[in-house]
Amino acid sequence: TQQVSPAFSSNEKSILAYNISQRELEVLQLMADGLSNQQIADALFISLNTVKTHTSNVFSKFDVQRRTQAIQKAKALELIA
Repeated sequence: TQQVSPAFSSNEKSILAYNISQRELEVLQLMADGLSNQQIADALFISLNTVKTHTSNVFSKFDVQRRTQAIQKAKALELIA
């Protein structure tokens, strides 16, 4: 197992534990803000397919099936507001 320095905040530990990328966090936050996949793609200047890939990666890393579950887990881990 990987040792995490006590200097890391709890959300930094969660980011490391779940191996969530900065872009995946951005997508998660925009999901939580109620944006559709197309709106997220437009906001981040990425393709719709890329948004779907990031979303799929987050679902896999969090072991969830739906956006609502991913958002709930991310908020519980204090990864997003």
